[in-house]
Amino acid sequence: MSEEKKDFWDKLKIVLQPMGGLLTALAIALFGFFSSSFMNRRQAIETNTRLYTELMSKREESESALRKDMFVSIINTFLKADKSDLGSQVLNLELLAYNFHESLNLKPLFIDLKKRIAQGSENASTREDRARFDEYRMRLESVAREITRKQVVVLEGVGKKADRTIDLEGDPTENSLDPVTLELDSISTTFSIDVLDVDRQAREIMVEMIIETPDPVEGRQMKTVTFTVSFFDFPMIDNTRLAHGQRCAAVLNNFTDQAADITLVLFPGAYASLKEKPYYSEVIENVLQASRNLSR
Repeated sequence: MSEEKKDFWDKLKIVLQPMGGLLTALAIALFGFFSSSFMNRRQAIETNTRLYTELMSKREESESALRKDMFVSIINTFLKADKSDLGSQVLNLELLAYNFHESLNLKPLFIDLKKRIAQGSENASTREDRARFDEYRMRLESVAREITRKQVVVLEGVGKKADRTIDLEGDPTENSLDPVTLELDSISTTFSIDVLDVDRQAREIMVEMIIETPDPVEGRQMKTVTFTVSFFDFPMIDNTRLAHGQRCAAVLNNFTDQAADITLVLFPGAYASLKEKPYYSEVIENVLQASRNLSR
């Protein structure tokens, strides 16, 4: 009996049947190749990430050890050094300020050195000695103003600021600066500043600041604080706690016989100095706020 005549599909099946196995093998080979390539890239990324993390960790440890040694060395110079060697004391304070201004309250050292420089200038018998003490005083104020400027720049990036000028030609205690309202994280806070006293020789200004903050439950809350503003008050260290985990600070930028320039800065409490730990209530409030934001 003769073979039945094969139609087109039978012929196509005969042709494609061996190709199916070939295509399957090719697909498996391609899958294996791309899987292997993907796994290799992923492994390389994980290796690089782990290596980068280890390098950064070692770098931080080295920097921490270096900063610790530097800190101990400089502090020992203040505790053991000759008090009459003001030049070395000013230099050491400059090193401390530039390297540890975010974590240490250096105002007592600034004030102590400033007093000793003033005493040395009063007891100076020659013009050269008076010029030398004037240089020490200028260096002291210069480093303090530079540290303040750096901190304000950082805090301004995450908060709000306002500049005000105090007229010193008349009676400054009659000055009430224009109120300023700053908004941070959808919270508007109003600040009113009154000048209470001015020490022209020490270049310090005592002010009273009235802070009004809205409260959704108890209504508008008012807080009054009195403090002295000088070149040696740094905003990350010398600040006032507000509601909702915020901070505010006033810094002195310039002081002349005619006027004094101050800056008021409002910023999140997370950017306060390392020694400023949040209260438990603030932590709980932040966690609840974050949860409410996620649920929206």
